Amino acid sequence: MVTVGPNLIYRHLESSELLRAAYDFLERDLEVQTLIKMSNIMAVGRLRYNDHGVIHSRIVCGSALELMQILIDAGVKPSTLAYNTARSLDEAKLVVLVAAYLHDIGNSIHRHNHEYVGALLAKDLIDRLLENVLPGAKEYKYMLRHEIMHAIYATESNTKALTVEAGIVKIADGTDMAEGRARIPYKMGKLDMHSVSAIGIKRVEISKGVNSPARIEVHMNDFAGLFQIEAVLRPKILSSGIEKYFEVYALINGNEHKVYPE
Repeated sequence: MVTVGPNLIYRHLESSELLRAAYDFLERDLEVQTLIKMSNIMAVGRLRYNDHGVIHSRIVCGSALELMQILIDAGVKPSTLAYNTARSLDEAKLVVLVAAYLHDIGNSIHRHNHEYVGALLAKDLIDRLLENVLPGAKEYKYMLRHEIMHAIYATESNTKALTVEAGIVKIADGTDMAEGRARIPYKMGKLDMHSVSAIGIKRVEISKGVNSPARIEVHMNDFAGLFQIEAVLRPKILSSGIEKYFEVYALINGNEHKVYPE
């Protein structure tokens, strides 16, 4: 069992030169970092919403790769390998890593339709990244680019994810909810159900499941935290296309409650 947080990503970079190179590119590229900074200016500075910056990107990357490894260990085949749009497991993981890191850059333009805008904004960034980490093989770079763009676009709650990779990124986005990091955009300083539920969640943990391949545990000190699961995580799971592989439990002051599937 691992705790969702900004350091989880490094666990998944140790054994892959490709993933390390891609992550280093994203962390150092001026345009990528500026778009993420602008996303936070829009979301936090202007709308007074919760964090959508680089810490969120890192958290979602780690959570997504952890979930992906659990599903792979359970025999789930990545869609990019099933449809030959990636040549290796590392390239399938690359789709998840890059989409997870860039999924919120559309907020740099506006919160409204930010998933759609973000997918389009990501095109040139992805091209530049792939040229750096995967020289040659142009056809595969084009296919990988569009797999990544689909995964970004499909993070929108009501949009059906059409690949395992996109479903993983979508669910991982919903796991960043500990200690006030809720994915419901709540206005900071405003006392309502969104903000009360956000501060009630202490940590989120991921592990292999008992009745399903993957288990997500949400530890909270108040029943109000269930609002985050019901309003964000559950809808993302249900539109992920991989919902049958997950089980979700809320641990409220140590008492376990199964919340998905019912």
